Amino acid sequence: MVRFPVIDRQDWLKKVRRALARSRVVALVGPRQCGKTTLAREIVAADSPHYFDLEDPTSLARLSEPMTALAPLRGTIVIDEVQRRPELFSILRVLADRKPLRARFLVLGSAAPELLRQASESLAGRIETIALGGFSLDEIGAPSLDKHWRRGSFPRSFLARSEPDSVKWRREMVQTFLERDVPQLGVTIPAVTLRRFWTMVAHYHGGIWNNAEPARSLGVSEPTVRRYLDLLTGFYMLRQLPPWHENLAKRQVKSPKVYVRDSGLLHELLGIRSQSELLAHPKLGASFEGYAIEQALHVVQPDEAYFWATHQGAELDLLLFKDGKRIGVEVKRQDAPTLSASMRIAIRDLKLDRLVVLHPGSAAYPLGSNVEAVPLSTLASHGESLLAGRRRQKRG
Repeated sequence: MVRFPVIDRQDWLKKVRRALARSRVVALVGPRQCGKTTLAREIVAADSPHYFDLEDPTSLARLSEPMTALAPLRGTIVIDEVQRRPELFSILRVLADRKPLRARFLVLGSAAPELLRQASESLAGRIETIALGGFSLDEIGAPSLDKHWRRGSFPRSFLARSEPDSVKWRREMVQTFLERDVPQLGVTIPAVTLRRFWTMVAHYHGGIWNNAEPARSLGVSEPTVRRYLDLLTGFYMLRQLPPWHENLAKRQVKSPKVYVRDSGLLHELLGIRSQSELLAHPKLGASFEGYAIEQALHVVQPDEAYFWATHQGAELDLLLFKDGKRIGVEVKRQDAPTLSASMRIAIRDLKLDRLVVLHPGSAAYPLGSNVEAVPLSTLASHGESLLAGRRRQKRG
């Protein structure tokens, strides 16, 4: 049995425990293999009678009469892969409404749209949802940035003993997701079709989405392509970044940008197997942009996130709304980026409170009033203060 190094995820554990303290039902959702089960087993042991894994025949047998199995239990109850038994949500509503409250429920699911829909309908006002991703840069440390970018955030990919082992895991993960996980939720799209579509999106990564070209390539309608895109987005495999529209006298882009959320899976879909292949690949800049955007979103936790672009050529990679502020984020794969004309237009037209330019270099330096170039490696430790515009105090 391969043993992996332990990565401290105490912040996520505290977040889940706080949610359980205030909510009757907590849904911990995210892609398969991102660490949901590991976190849940920190709260309730896997061999506890309070833990139900719906991929385990024994747990399924115990839940053959769910009300009889769950009603007598007290404390925290975990139900893993809950999307396999969506009828449980109506039972959880009854149990969560008992007075006095006898148990709280932590339900784990692989971020399927069906899971969220069932939860919102059956448990409205009773459920709190936490979306968990794989390892973030602040969890694994800045020195591992290149490895994290190359291998991605899934724990078993990042922690693999060797590069070939990481590549093999990602290849098998893609295959398992398409051939087993998607059909288990009643999706009937052939795995080979969805793989072709996912690969097409990888080549669009960081670009403006257009349904027409993939539809022609796959020989399906544009609404069908849109359904595929929404499906993979619902599984947290893709990110659709919506465009921001200002009331400006300029023609603005109104289609979303698309990204493969995990950089390791992006590289698998593009056939990138090593750092040298990554550095020579034409999607190098787009890959770094998507990786930096995911890290920025994780650190800032914005209220809303968009990109902005005009048909005249001005653009902004990320427009974040946080606590009433407008924060712009631009990603440049340059060691010493400078303030560009496009950035000046974005600052003026979008009335940004702050603009941060993320780059792979080692130095942070000002580019203008409330504009700063920030190494991506420092975002983990100082990102919140930098992105919010609160400058750090000098010691002494």
